[in-house]
Amino acid sequence: MLDRYPWQRCRTLTCMTMIVLALAGIHPVVAAERFITLASTTSTENSGLFGHLLPLFEQETGIAVRVVAVGTGQAIELAQRGDADVLLVHHKSSEEKFVAEGFGVARFDVMYNDFVLVGPQADPAGVQGMSEVLAALGQIAAKQAIFVSRGDDSGTHKLELNLWKSAGINVSAASGTWYRETGAGMGATLNTASGLNAYTLTDRGTWISFKNRGNLAMLVAGDPRLFNQYGVILVNPARHRHVKAQDGQAFIDWLLSDTGQKAIAAFRIAGEQAFFPNARKGGS
Repeated sequence: MLDRYPWQRCRTLTCMTMIVLALAGIHPVVAAERFITLASTTSTENSGLFGHLLPLFEQETGIAVRVVAVGTGQAIELAQRGDADVLLVHHKSSEEKFVAEGFGVARFDVMYNDFVLVGPQADPAGVQGMSEVLAALGQIAAKQAIFVSRGDDSGTHKLELNLWKSAGINVSAASGTWYRETGAGMGATLNTASGLNAYTLTDRGTWISFKNRGNLAMLVAGDPRLFNQYGVILVNPARHRHVKAQDGQAFIDWLLSDTGQKAIAAFRIAGEQAFFPNARKGGS
């Protein structure tokens, strides 16, 4: 049975204060959570890497990390507006521009993996086992086999467009025909490719963790052009005063430390290493 007069059992000032506030409909102030906001990519989120790393960092430092996982272009825009404390993405020239324009303090290499070209096991373009991705893309275009692009200004999309350009293929002219754009993240794009039995470019981490493969298979990998470097940057507190510079830098320092680098190396998907640490602590 509920107590009608709980103060009759209360003997301390704190207890009395809590009861008075509760009866007045006022909730006592709870200590704010210590956290930073990290703008990053769907590949790091979808792969499960952050689910592995961030609890380790929080346990060691008491700092929680709230991730906003979008394409690299969107993540950079968030950081430019000051809507994040730290930026972790994978398009080096864009990252260096971000720092050069004063939005970031310094850029550091953190880890890498690679991109792979996946497509239907029937492989109508005949690219399976090719060592050069530009030649493979050329065959996909020549056969007008369906290719699904993220089309979202992500790091993956930026690389993909650069590869088509290097292969001498104007995909803008083919948009809506054999070349389809989802405007979505990597997981959604892979789902679309699976449903259409189409080719697409994906980072290896997301591919390893992707469950809805259907008839898709990894067809082309290992070309140096498919190297995928990730960098981390503290958003410049001189540009945005509310940036949590001390805690943001603590996260960066942890990622670059032996502890953070070992945690990245230890992350596995189905027993396979998905990211490879290569911190350069001097910055770039």
